[in-house]
Amino acid sequence: MSRSRPSAIPGPRVVIALLLLLGLVSVMLLDGYLRAEVGNDQRIRSGASADEVPDSVLDGGPLLSFPGGTARTQSVPDKTIVLTFDDGPDPEWTGKVLDVLDDNDVPGTFFLVGSMVSRYPDLVRDMVAGGNEVGVHTFTHVDLSYQSASRVTRELAQTQLALAGAAGITTTLFRAPYSSTNDAIDDYSWPVYEKLGALGYTSVFIDTDSEDWQQPGVDKIIDLATPKSGKGASVLFHDSGGNREQTLEALPRYIKKMKAQGYTFTTVSGAQQLDEQAQAPSGQSGQSGQSGQDTADRAGQAVDPPAAASDPEQAAHRKADATILWEGRALLAAVAVAEWTMPGLAAVLTVVGVAVLGRFGLMLVLARSHYRRRNRRRFVWGPAVTGPVSVIVPAYNEKECIAHTLNSLASSTHPIEIILVDDGSTDGTPEIAESLGLPNLRVVRQENAGKSAALNNGVRQARYDIVVMMDGDTVFEPDTVHRLVQPFGDPAVGAVAGNAKVGNRNTVIGAWQHIEYVMGFNLDRRMYDLLRCMPTIPGAIGAFRRRAVLAVGGMSEDTLAEDTDITIALHRAGWRVVYAEHARAWTEAPASLGQLWRQRYRWSYGTMQALWKHRRSVTDRGPSGRFGRVGMPLVVLFQIITPLFAPLIDVFTLYAMLFVDFRASLLAWLTILLVQLLCAAYAFRLDREKYRYLLMMPLQQLAYRQLMYLVLIHSCVTAATGGRLRWQKLKRTGVVGSPTSGTESR
Repeated sequence: MSRSRPSAIPGPRVVIALLLLLGLVSVMLLDGYLRAEVGNDQRIRSGASADEVPDSVLDGGPLLSFPGGTARTQSVPDKTIVLTFDDGPDPEWTGKVLDVLDDNDVPGTFFLVGSMVSRYPDLVRDMVAGGNEVGVHTFTHVDLSYQSASRVTRELAQTQLALAGAAGITTTLFRAPYSSTNDAIDDYSWPVYEKLGALGYTSVFIDTDSEDWQQPGVDKIIDLATPKSGKGASVLFHDSGGNREQTLEALPRYIKKMKAQGYTFTTVSGAQQLDEQAQAPSGQSGQSGQSGQDTADRAGQAVDPPAAASDPEQAAHRKADATILWEGRALLAAVAVAEWTMPGLAAVLTVVGVAVLGRFGLMLVLARSHYRRRNRRRFVWGPAVTGPVSVIVPAYNEKECIAHTLNSLASSTHPIEIILVDDGSTDGTPEIAESLGLPNLRVVRQENAGKSAALNNGVRQARYDIVVMMDGDTVFEPDTVHRLVQPFGDPAVGAVAGNAKVGNRNTVIGAWQHIEYVMGFNLDRRMYDLLRCMPTIPGAIGAFRRRAVLAVGGMSEDTLAEDTDITIALHRAGWRVVYAEHARAWTEAPASLGQLWRQRYRWSYGTMQALWKHRRSVTDRGPSGRFGRVGMPLVVLFQIITPLFAPLIDVFTLYAMLFVDFRASLLAWLTILLVQLLCAAYAFRLDREKYRYLLMMPLQQLAYRQLMYLVLIHSCVTAATGGRLRWQKLKRTGVVGSPTSGTESR
């Protein structure tokens, strides 16, 4: 109870947590972009007019460039074939296509999708090293005629970056997705080709289509790919986009057939040079098809053309400069992280999802069993406990609440002594207590030393063997103490957890906490009770054997969760800890988000401290080992690990709603919500609560749960960075008054 006033959310650690979340979202968006889930545009234009496209282009050859700003088309020379492959690289098919080309000593020109390049850079490296030529096929395989100018530039730039990172080159070749022959150019795509031409790109079309993507059969593919009357051809095949078994079977037969007919094979650059040589005046040799043009860098801006490539069949390749090279490598590194992270996270989240659903099922089964067992008419703990007990109330500056708390105890139907341990209050709390004139009240003053010290002082002052501990903002029903101490009729019981209820539940924040409390006490605690591994006696309402508390050293100041610490210590000492569902206490829950954050931050961090303190119980024998191997894993799994990963499930769900399948993702989320709603409804039924508060549950899942996740992440970051957290006093209003027996402030 040290009284510093730290900010509700310490900045640096929250920043770290938010950066981690931002990193995850970035990885997800990158992975979705690579898989065409983010920014995917499946529109394909067809049937548009071509009034603005020059006839010379529509009727020209398949190689379109713009030297000097004027459109020029070139054809593949007779008896020459340019093998072009679209949509790769593909991890299953591209390597096999490269093997076929290498075995037959022919080059190919591959138009690569940038997202695939970034995922499979080794294939591109092998492709270029093997003498093949590469071109840009956009980054996400979209129809550029529908895209903005900035999107067009981005599609080119990102693909060039991927090529630079994969093979250290950029390229001046381009083929638009969904393009075919020149006469398919329309008034919408023509401006795109003009822009690309101004940037130095050669747009490559086809004049012969194998239609292998339709899988018409090997013989049909060969027949369709064969040029007529010895003409040259730019032939389209695919090395990705589906099953390419027929392509692989047809390709070597096709190459052998065309070679037998006197055909030679080259790349796009090779065909351009052959065409220029054929068109050049006698005695002059043509230059590369890129000569006289600017070439495109990764940002889509025109740059001076570099020296011709050493291999004329790779003349379109340009060595990437240092800046582009390292940016490309950074892109590939980010993609590699996404490629490894997302499947791993998906697997982990699947396990977490199964564990959460399994926990819900286990809680329902055990909660029902617990309820039926404890509510049988003949159930008794043992001999009735009727002797007086000591009630310890630690307090610091509780002037708003202390009168309600003490007056509720004065109405107790069980004989008690009340020990108010004032921990150095400065607001007159002890004076208010003394002014009540309660005959069974003792006020013990001490210098400010914290809640644990106050409780230990109260235990030492107690006259009876059973001590009840409660918070200074909590009120008991008249029969609460009597119901709470009955389990001590069993000599094996060392501590009892009562049923804490939210008194100020008529606000949104209060209602959210009310749902949480009812589910926690009626499902979790019942489950832990039957499994004999109750992790926490709540500070608001708990009872202990005094000798058991003293035997384990009292309330420790080692952690901020002294209630969890003492509970685990009692388990390890061999005592049984149980739950008394009918012993109700009404507590004032935090009324603002800042107070709620501070309280749950302390709880979460304190629980981690307690678990770490008792970590050796996992390897112990006897009762200590039993808790260590049953209770400890359950608490770690369901109070730390599962909640830590739960935000990822929400982020994945939101991602899927936005970019994958909204209806299916929404249905999955609603299904999980329905499961939680059914569990909550059953918990409310067991506790005889009215169901109207469950109307707040969808909003609780959307807002309150996210806050609790952030609190837990904050606590984990604090623990990981070695931070220290002091006791934090919450502001009270005293709105929870003294109830009568059976009151259900609903």
